[in-house]
Amino acid sequence: METKRIAIQGVEGCYHDIAAHRYFEGEAVRLQLLCCDTFEQVFDTLRDDPEALAMVAIENTLAGSLLHNYELLRESGATVIGEHKLRISHSIMCLPDEDWTDLREVNSHPVALMQCRRFLSRHKELKVVEVTDTAGAARDISQLWLHGHAAICHKDAAKTYNLRVLEEGIETNKHNFTRFLVLANKERAGLYRDIRKANKASVEFTLPHEEGSLSAILSVLSFYKLNLTKIQSLPIIGKEWQYMFYIDLSFSDYKRYRQALDAIAPLTSELKLLGEYEDGKQTL
Repeated sequence: METKRIAIQGVEGCYHDIAAHRYFEGEAVRLQLLCCDTFEQVFDTLRDDPEALAMVAIENTLAGSLLHNYELLRESGATVIGEHKLRISHSIMCLPDEDWTDLREVNSHPVALMQCRRFLSRHKELKVVEVTDTAGAARDISQLWLHGHAAICHKDAAKTYNLRVLEEGIETNKHNFTRFLVLANKERAGLYRDIRKANKASVEFTLPHEEGSLSAILSVLSFYKLNLTKIQSLPIIGKEWQYMFYIDLSFSDYKRYRQALDAIAPLTSELKLLGEYEDGKQTL
């Protein structure tokens, strides 16, 4: 069985881990997780290990885009080879020999705690404590045998750390999805994807500070019948009120899509293709 090394932000059992395994589900591969504390470390790992892949969250349906990760992607020179959309469902878990009456404190990442506010409002007896990682909270409870503590994270973390799930699906909004990008070293990207299956692309460009410059780009994309599935702007450091744009395009005709890129290139100050890949699955 082939082994793939994949860098993630977080520890085993975190949502990046779950997304990575869902993405490769059905393939005869074993994943070796390269767990990193920060997204900067994820991209450093990708740069230092040419054969490694990376799984990076890029946007959430509730919280919006992870803007810093767009910047890291642009600077890294890595290529997007795939994507996965994972439904974010939270569970609360504790040591296997404890129950609700034993709990005094609940630990999780601040975003996960915010997404479970309605549930937590019904359990005012629990002290809410923020930590840096959802699955990290579960790991610490297991490894340090923290009595009276509960973790909020993905239910699969309970299997990893031998914890007891008290309740599943405690998130307030059930339509909470995170989109993850699968990244590879540009020189090795062809080994991990079949470009013939590509029907989506991520592109970054900057525009001259002129009236109508963005609308001209959008008109060309419309003419070539490309579906603009996302557009995200970020300020250009040192150039006040000027922006770079990240767009995702979906297409059914690869040749027409490439013609569209050729057509918009002269209208931009800079145009960079971040990756061509197959539209990702959406899983629980």
